[in-house]
Amino acid sequence: MLVVLVEFEIDPSQLDAFMPLMIENAKQSIRQELGCHQFDVAQNTEKPHLITLYELYDDEAAFEAHKKAPHYLSFIARTNPMITGKAVRLLTRRHP
Repeated sequence: MLVVLVEFEIDPSQLDAFMPLMIENAKQSIRQELGCHQFDVAQNTEKPHLITLYELYDDEAAFEAHKKAPHYLSFIARTNPMITGKAVRLLTRRHP
């Protein structure tokens, strides 16, 4: 399984607009993408403008399909101006 960790830094003034869009993207990923098994959205308790995603996919092909999904492309188009930083890490899940 492929683990995708994404760390976003959001313009604090845009956080209230960003979060519903992020959560909807996560919900649609789980509902519409057969290769997406988990999509957690977490918010830093001390710095609320820092958002971390934990996503679990069958493999890299499933993740590539995610990046082409209409709901993802819409999410990116709408939120890109809100994002001031982004880091993506790909990992291989070893357990469970």
